[in-house]
Amino acid sequence: MAEDKPTLCCKGKARTYNVPFPKNYNPEFLIFEKGEGVYLYDLDGKKYIDFGAGIAVNSLGHGREDLAETAYEQMKKLTHTSNLFTSEPAIILAAKLVSLGNFAAVHFGNSGTEANEAAIKYARLYSCNKKGNNSHKILAMESGFHGRTMGALACTHNPLYKTSFEPLVPGAEFVPLNDIDALTKKLDSSFAAVIVEVIQGEGGLNMMTKEYAKALNTLCQKHDVILIADEIQTGIGRTGWPFACSIVDLEPDIISLAKPLGGGLPISATLIPEKINNCIKVGEHGTTFGGGPVTCAVAGHILDIIFNPFFLENVRKNSEYLIKKLKETSAKFNFTGEVLGTGLLLGLKINQPKEYEKDLIKEIIVKCEENGLIILKSGKNVIRITPPLIIEEKHIDEGIEILTKTLESFGI
Repeated sequence: MAEDKPTLCCKGKARTYNVPFPKNYNPEFLIFEKGEGVYLYDLDGKKYIDFGAGIAVNSLGHGREDLAETAYEQMKKLTHTSNLFTSEPAIILAAKLVSLGNFAAVHFGNSGTEANEAAIKYARLYSCNKKGNNSHKILAMESGFHGRTMGALACTHNPLYKTSFEPLVPGAEFVPLNDIDALTKKLDSSFAAVIVEVIQGEGGLNMMTKEYAKALNTLCQKHDVILIADEIQTGIGRTGWPFACSIVDLEPDIISLAKPLGGGLPISATLIPEKINNCIKVGEHGTTFGGGPVTCAVAGHILDIIFNPFFLENVRKNSEYLIKKLKETSAKFNFTGEVLGTGLLLGLKINQPKEYEKDLIKEIIVKCEENGLIILKSGKNVIRITPPLIIEEKHIDEGIEILTKTLESFGI
């Protein structure tokens, strides 16, 4: 049988198209070969400074021998058991995670959307047991993003992600983030849960206010509604704290985790309290691959590193420096705006000039890549910067220099 082989672009062997991937991905790919610390290298040997970290996943950077050694040592002993059995790394990791708050158990999965699916299922299970079958609705925030499986997607606001797949799981409703009046009018005991991000990673880096967090805490307790904090992108040190919830004093019943937990390996965690755990019966939820020995061993090692107070303090220190440099850069141009976010989940707002016919933020991202800097997008007009948590001031200077030169090249 004849096969369509991937075609290399004329730009070099690091560029390819006609790859046998679905058309929901861009037709052209940059192929990375290796990474070292905060740097990536493509197949042509070109070096990039990584301000994306695999969409906030590579928390400890690239090419770490300690993570490779941890995975290797575990794989020599045991790679997979299924969830019919368990392993020592899974038990150790579970104990570390539940100790981070008022949690009784952790459900391991493989991705952020699985973590949120589990959170939604557990919340509905609790609500059904306590308030009856009619208390099943889920309240989510406009501009929020919670994943691409059918339940998590139902709680994702942007129609671009979900219109083609409707009807989705019923019962999801939305209010604007930080609108306390809208929240108060909408939320009642017919809801099983509220799911919310402290910082909307895909939605423009809007951040929850302390006032809104207080209202959420009060109203969820009043109506016996499960409060789910989606910390897929903000958790495990990304903001300079174990969880972003602590920044705004949010008091969630459930926390969902994924991206940085495995440092590049697929693992997620849904942390649940005793009142939910006591409602669950054997077989009501499960996963074949979740909580595997290798991913749990690596994740446990990562937690030990990141949750060291000196490590988190360094994240906060480098965040302050990066914010300062971004503000200095923004002040040089008419089309750049405020710096958004906190910790090492930051954004620079781009104001599209009316006279500029192309999509400016897309052009900026492409040209930064050509110049050796990987950055991301959040919402419609925000450059998202999520470097590995091990980044240092010298790396920040290097990346900001490339960003500044790239912005200057537009001549706007």
